Amino acid sequence: MKELVKLLSLNHKTISVMESCTGGGLANAITNIEGASNIISFGAVTYSNEDKIKMGVNKKTIEKYSVYSIEVANEMSKNISNYTNSNYGIGVTGQLKRKDPNNKTDEDNKVYISIYDRDNNKYYNEIVIANKFTRRANKSKVIKKIVKKFSEIL
Repeated sequence: MKELVKLLSLNHKTISVMESCTGGGLANAITNIEGASNIISFGAVTYSNEDKIKMGVNKKTIEKYSVYSIEVANEMSKNISNYTNSNYGIGVTGQLKRKDPNNKTDEDNKVYISIYDRDNNKYYNEIVIANKFTRRANKSKVIKKIVKKFSEIL
């Protein structure tokens, strides 16, 4: 994470995040690093479908693909980037070993990650399988995957 914050800072790039299942863990991990205030613009935790919709995710996208989908993660990342005028937006949605009776899906325990590069209008997507025993361990696994993918992009 230190290297990520350093690279973004050196390149005068900013990031914003819209998280669901990670519950602010990504924003927390970023802000634990000295100099993070130079690069992080905004962090939102949008657990509910309603909050995702308030932040710009299209209700029809949720209805068509499920809230647990790469399509919703893409809308999350792009909308948060545009909302905050950040160079990069990250959207995270999925299930961490918990069935959701309100949002049925055939693919439990998957977390969808989208990194949106606003400068190039490009998405980078990843899927993480939540197979760790604890919720904390699964959040950590997702955040590590985001950092790895983002490092590859930069």
